[in-house]
Amino acid sequence: MQKELLQKFYEMYGEEGDIRSYFAPGRVNLIGEHTDYNGGHVFPCALTIGTYGIARKREDRKIRFYSANFSKLGVIETSLDDLVPSEKAGWTNYPKGVMWTFEKRGYKLTSGVDFLIWGNIPNGSGLSSSASLEVLTGVMLRDMFGFSEITMQDLALIGQYSENNFNGMNCGIMDQFASAMGKKDCAIFLDTSNLNFEYAPVKLPDAKIVITNSKVKHSLVGSAYNDRRNECERALKDLQKVVEIHTLGDLTEEAFEAHKDAITDPVCRLRAKHAVYENQRTIQAVAALKDNKIEEFGQLMNASHVSLRDDYEVSCEEIDILVDLAWKIPGVIGSRITGGGFGGCTVSIVKNEAVDTFIDVIGREYKEKVGHEAEFYVVEIGDGAGKLA
Repeated sequence: MQKELLQKFYEMYGEEGDIRSYFAPGRVNLIGEHTDYNGGHVFPCALTIGTYGIARKREDRKIRFYSANFSKLGVIETSLDDLVPSEKAGWTNYPKGVMWTFEKRGYKLTSGVDFLIWGNIPNGSGLSSSASLEVLTGVMLRDMFGFSEITMQDLALIGQYSENNFNGMNCGIMDQFASAMGKKDCAIFLDTSNLNFEYAPVKLPDAKIVITNSKVKHSLVGSAYNDRRNECERALKDLQKVVEIHTLGDLTEEAFEAHKDAITDPVCRLRAKHAVYENQRTIQAVAALKDNKIEEFGQLMNASHVSLRDDYEVSCEEIDILVDLAWKIPGVIGSRITGGGFGGCTVSIVKNEAVDTFIDVIGREYKEKVGHEAEFYVVEIGDGAGKLA
């Protein structure tokens, strides 16, 4: 892929100068959804699909962007003096936001860049194409401008900050962290309250991770995502009147049940219940995986989906159809919605001998029920972002 993209770069921008290549992966979260902004644990892994970038520094302050995924848009030109979000900037708001954050943190960009990207993360699938692009931009800027003191963890935080403050999407740290810090064949058990993490090997000799794309696109910015975050904050404020906690992730299920009546709004109470119980499920799921109890891990994934559907209300009809179909197939260890919600994908752990049946049965029945096809990806867990040789 790199060769074709380099050819495209030469075609768009010419062959001279110091041209460098980068990659940042997408991610799937195995369990621990909507816990990352509630001070809880998450369990994502980086994928081998993601976003590729080819870049070269310029002599002036111009920035030129080209996406091979949106080739009809041609080259989009801006400048280091115009790092402001705008609707017409479209996808370039993500790299621009990272550049803006670099400058804001005192990492001065001394010249513009020519930047070409191509990604194989399905758009709107909930596999974090935006976080992948943010981390890619960070890796590129760090390398090209010699900011060697910036760590990969810093790049994740820069990506999150830019998405929160430049793009207006109040996301947690998980997506950028998984893209920056991913490790082959491991998921990241991350405590989002303090960023302590460990790599947990995902050994599935008899099973595969299968992502099913509902092909229902979700745009989370300005949507119910920010509402959920506000509802959790209101629940936390109510709870803090009766119990000493910093985040919802500080509570066990028992402590939540003892104090939940302090939450005055019944909807906020449901949101908080999900945040607390999902955090505990994630801790239990990682323990089960370490003990090689894959069936138990699957049951916790299923329970996670029920909670996201009923208490957090971020699923949708199409996703529920995919999960219900999966649960009926022998050999499916667990299946749940993954990502921000309101469409996107499910993640399932499927025994090797059942993968073909899974794709065949769900593919057929989903189309009958919904009227359009789903897409399936049997994925591998890959490394985090970096410069390509």
